[in-house]
Amino acid sequence: MSLYSALMIGVSGLDANSQALSIASSNIANVNTVGYKASSANFSTLLASAMGSGDVSNAGVMSSATQNITTQGTIGTASSPTDLAISGNGFFVVSNTPAAAGSVNSQYYTRAGDFAPDQNGNLVNSAGNYLMGWPLDSTGNVPTNRTDMTAVNINNLSGKAEATTTMTLQANLQASTAADATYTKGDMTAGTATPDFQRTINVYDSQGGSQPLQISYVKTAANTWSYEVSYQGAAANLGSATNPIATGDMTFNSDGTLAGITDTTNSPAVPSTDGTVGITIPWDTAASGLQPQAITLNMGTLNSSNGVTQFDSPSSLTSSTVDGSLFGSLSGVTVDTSGYVTANFSNGLSQKIYKLPIATFSNPNGLTAVSGNAYQASNASGVATINEAKTGGAGAIQSSSLEASTVDLATEFTNLITTQRAYQASSKIITTASQMLDQLLQMPS
Repeated sequence: MSLYSALMIGVSGLDANSQALSIASSNIANVNTVGYKASSANFSTLLASAMGSGDVSNAGVMSSATQNITTQGTIGTASSPTDLAISGNGFFVVSNTPAAAGSVNSQYYTRAGDFAPDQNGNLVNSAGNYLMGWPLDSTGNVPTNRTDMTAVNINNLSGKAEATTTMTLQANLQASTAADATYTKGDMTAGTATPDFQRTINVYDSQGGSQPLQISYVKTAANTWSYEVSYQGAAANLGSATNPIATGDMTFNSDGTLAGITDTTNSPAVPSTDGTVGITIPWDTAASGLQPQAITLNMGTLNSSNGVTQFDSPSSLTSSTVDGSLFGSLSGVTVDTSGYVTANFSNGLSQKIYKLPIATFSNPNGLTAVSGNAYQASNASGVATINEAKTGGAGAIQSSSLEASTVDLATEFTNLITTQRAYQASSKIITTASQMLDQLLQMPS
């Protein structure tokens, strides 16, 4: 081994430990970076024989960084529901621009889930990467083409309303009421017959408006009553359609329970088999902007007292229940463990709007790091497999949570000390070799 070889070995030590210092410094600098994966420095010998020399005792050193991407960081609680963490394998799919969502080449992968809405409502993490998700259709289904991802935007829905489709009544009609044998269909709405009992119940249209429906009852014979449902709002909303919008007959058993209902709105009359009848509000589209609305009116189970009854106590409405809702504004979003992003509204309604995909790789440690604590696919990592959360080896998503950096400060400070000492030792090799060369040059000729 020559003195020049010793010099080169010392230089290789300086270079290798400089790289190790850089790795430790990067880890320490990112100790508070959400989702950061600490790297480690691996040292290996570099024989002179590998560079064409036959001297196997001449061994330098080289170092390389190893990414420990598969190490799970500690998941801690966060305040925002859009702060997300993955418990298990996989990465969030992100892009540096929402316009590039459909391009595989523009996709990055990250564990940094500190997402918050920008001025346009797109969820962006602190590195400026946009969260990608599958937009769901009206029934909550994921697109058939799993590459159809878009930037997750929580301001796409300003509000939501839901039309009434079901109305349930619990009421009693007084059995001792005198019968009106002259009643004909429509008399109560026309004002030619006086209802024995009536109540107005508000239902909701498809635009979130409240619409009044009046239900009137008149006794026509023993254990027999007729009902009319009439619209009490602006007459123009019905156009040329006439009130009442629904009529029918009801019979009761001798014990006061409901025996049967017959819908007489149209001809021929239709008997009910389950205690429900149909009501259609014939909205005039030109005047109201609404389409005709079908509502199922449930008056109770036949031969039971859980709906409309006939007992000899004053007629009264015990309760009425309608589904649907007035218009409500967006009040927030939630994300469940399966990755469904659900919009919540002030009227109590909710709607699933996105599902977050999870990307997995055959060799995650082979990913190529890019700025912003994100990664790109490489030949070493293999292509991304896009899964739904909790399927195909993908982990679960935790809302209001963040994954901490995997950096251990105690370990990194220890690495700094040992790296510094190794660097000093390598510099000592160069100093010693230089002194020996000086002695050689100063020998008398």
